Amino acid sequence: MSFSPLGLNAPICQAVAAAGYTAPTPVQLRVIPEALTGRDLMVSSQTGSGKTAAFMLPALQLLSIPHVRPGRGPRVLVLVPTRELSQQVTKAAETYGRGAGRVRVVSIVGGMPYPVQNKLLAAGVDVLVATPGRLLDQMQSGRVDLSRLEMLVLDEADRMLDMGFKDDLEAIVAKMPEDRQTLLFSATLESNIANLARTIMRDPARIAIDAAQARHESIEQRLHLADDMGHKNRLLDHLLRDAAMNQAIVFTATKRSADELAQDLSSKGFAVAALHGDMNQGARNRTIQAMHRGRVRVLVATDVAARGIDVQGISHVINYDLPRQAEDYVHRIGRTGRAGRTGTAISLVNAADRGQVRAIERYTAQSIPVEQIAGLEPTLRMNSGSPSGRPAGKRPGGGKPGPRRFNNGPSRGGRR
Repeated sequence: MSFSPLGLNAPICQAVAAAGYTAPTPVQLRVIPEALTGRDLMVSSQTGSGKTAAFMLPALQLLSIPHVRPGRGPRVLVLVPTRELSQQVTKAAETYGRGAGRVRVVSIVGGMPYPVQNKLLAAGVDVLVATPGRLLDQMQSGRVDLSRLEMLVLDEADRMLDMGFKDDLEAIVAKMPEDRQTLLFSATLESNIANLARTIMRDPARIAIDAAQARHESIEQRLHLADDMGHKNRLLDHLLRDAAMNQAIVFTATKRSADELAQDLSSKGFAVAALHGDMNQGARNRTIQAMHRGRVRVLVATDVAARGIDVQGISHVINYDLPRQAEDYVHRIGRTGRAGRTGTAISLVNAADRGQVRAIERYTAQSIPVEQIAGLEPTLRMNSGSPSGRPAGKRPGGGKPGPRRFNNGPSRGGRR
């Protein structure tokens, strides 16, 4: 199925085709027609599902209609939790905006100099992509006027609440027209997300992309048992020297661990860099650009820092430390297997991780097999060698690719 039957106009469909994409993903099939009706939507979908285009394409179609209210304020506002996700959304808006005439896209995030942002805002904006804290600062200084706003998008709303942005979100929404359209995207629609929706949305429709559609079937997942830290580091060294690995993200639990592990891997000759929240914006941007250009082969990152990273060369995701929340596991592994490619996700676990492995398997509705590396076999045994209690075995990595679908924005690297 192409994009035109979803109700998108011809110029936007042409912009999508020019980016190399032909088939919508499940979340795009469900969201785009509903969003075009103007209704508020609550959408549960995982990273890598194509949700960026699911909200950006309807937003750009809205912009193709002249606005009756004069002014320079944005007509579309996308709120995101991190700077990296802001960059990804901005890139998608600029790419597909070519099909909506002259669309001015501006991103304002923490770490970006105020004078630069002030100049961009003064020139006028159609699509504003922002983190809540910086946007609220600019609103309070009088540089952002939301009186023309027609569409609000909350991307990764669950993460914004986890990061303590609830009060900022409510303060921002209080300055918007009540007749705007609101689209909320989150990994889950329960508890605090449902409470937020009740305060800022009008009779929203719920769209949930079920587990079968979000299983990351193009990603081969497996576990390796580690007896101790020395064994874990030897396993990691072996995995990173695999000739099949193009680029990898290695996830750690803390910023300090990311720095220490990156230094250790660098001393062993790997082209490696760390990425975490203590780095300034310039350093983060340089690191991500180095990944895009292939100068960095291994990125050691924390969860928050890696949100929104879209580097098509990432073939492997390695969980050096398991995440605390099962949904973060899904976000992590979604950094690979994108844009129709296959990927590999490997978790290094010990006996204490057994409960978390079970939680991940319940959340994803998938069994994760255990594998061993010749010469690096663990002495540890847990229920036939598997922390999940299931026998070891290798799961195939996804079969033959179908029509090219785009996930979370454009990808030049995915075109072959």
